[in-house]
Amino acid sequence: MISSFSTWRLKSLCQLIIKNFFSFLIVIAVPFTTTILLNDAQHLVRLHALRPIHLLLAASLPAAAITNYLMNRVRTAYIIDYACFKAKGDLRVPMATFIEHMHLMPFHDEKAVRFVSRVLERSGLGDETCLPSALHYIPPICSFSEARAEAESVIFSTIDDLFLKTSINPNEIDILIVNCSLFAPTPSYSDMIINKYKLRSDIRSVHLSGMGCSAGLISVGLARNLLQIAPCGALALMVSTETVSEKYYNGKKRGMQLANILFRMGAAAVLLSNSKAKARFLLKHLFRTIASDQENAYRCAFLEEDEEGNTGINLSKDIIAVSGNSLKAALTAIGPLVLPTSEKLRYVLSYITHKVFNYKYKLYVPDFRMAFEHFCIHAGGPAVIDAVQHNLGLLDAQAEPSRMTLHRFGNTSSSTLWYELAYIEATGRMKEGDRVLMIGFGSGYKCNIAVWECIQPASCTADGPWTEGTTCVLWKQAITMS
Repeated sequence: MISSFSTWRLKSLCQLIIKNFFSFLIVIAVPFTTTILLNDAQHLVRLHALRPIHLLLAASLPAAAITNYLMNRVRTAYIIDYACFKAKGDLRVPMATFIEHMHLMPFHDEKAVRFVSRVLERSGLGDETCLPSALHYIPPICSFSEARAEAESVIFSTIDDLFLKTSINPNEIDILIVNCSLFAPTPSYSDMIINKYKLRSDIRSVHLSGMGCSAGLISVGLARNLLQIAPCGALALMVSTETVSEKYYNGKKRGMQLANILFRMGAAAVLLSNSKAKARFLLKHLFRTIASDQENAYRCAFLEEDEEGNTGINLSKDIIAVSGNSLKAALTAIGPLVLPTSEKLRYVLSYITHKVFNYKYKLYVPDFRMAFEHFCIHAGGPAVIDAVQHNLGLLDAQAEPSRMTLHRFGNTSSSTLWYELAYIEATGRMKEGDRVLMIGFGSGYKCNIAVWECIQPASCTADGPWTEGTTCVLWKQAITMS
């Protein structure tokens, strides 16, 4: 493994030297050429008086400095393309079917059914969301084998779609990163993909687990970092999914029943590169805040057992407040990098006034709509979307991708942001040069922010989760929320 990594770094260095050969040549030759051209006898005498070691240092140090710069310079990450999982119609779970199954479950009483029915009505989910076949049985089959079968079905079909869209040979993949929080089999998801597609033996592969719904953007950050030390033109395959069948909650605790209501099956596969060739999106900024040092934030999304020994995700009532605080910290950090000068000046003047007049005037809240054309908010639930929309002052049209994703696909965990990006493109709203703000929340508690710039919008004829066949068919179901 170490030998393979060293070979990879050596290959990268050789490519950089070859591509920048003239830079090295100029740096080494300029001192000597200048001396000769000056034809100054005094300089020539001094040059002959130098020891060989001095001449070697004079030639090698500039070359070493340039080599260090080329090896450590920040390379931009690009999205070549992406694909989202689209389930078959027989996996659809209409709301009436979901409630009927709740009535028939042996471990749910009438009180629990009424609670689930009330929450489901306000959940923002529609009748097209899907669950794996194991959860269509009464009672559900929450076995390891069913979870592995779900993972293979979802992940492989999504990667197949991506390879078809990009015409990429699997052997061209240099880096593989997979994230799934709740299900971590052995061998891992990354090994499963390598075995399926017979990827190269020297591929850099990682499986992230336990990172929650924000794991997708964490994986993007990891891919970007690995692409920094990869040869120019390297490709990274990032897969985000959540396997829901094994961790279905069979108990009566209300906070743990919420995950059964909101979470649905889904996945996204993203192809990234450090080369602009064929790129569709440019990664401008990436930022993450972690609030695990705070007990209420640490436990607001917690996998645990109830009093009867049933395992499930316990969603705390503090999750909205914690999300708001995490988002505020993230926006405060990234604001100076993305906001236009006018918004920065207004905030500075507001801050001065706020201090001078002894806090009598409120601080000006910068308008992030001036910095971005599109917003992808994690579709964790209607309350999360409402809170972010209110804090950012977004119009209903700007929060529409998140609400429509929740309505059509449910909370698919780390892959929701890519369904939202696909919605924006399917509606024809994405234009060249448009900036996209992605906001992801996850257990721990984490808030991740990514800023993308569109280089090449998708064609409306491209197949995707919001299309049928080759024609863009937008899901226009009415979103009814009480």
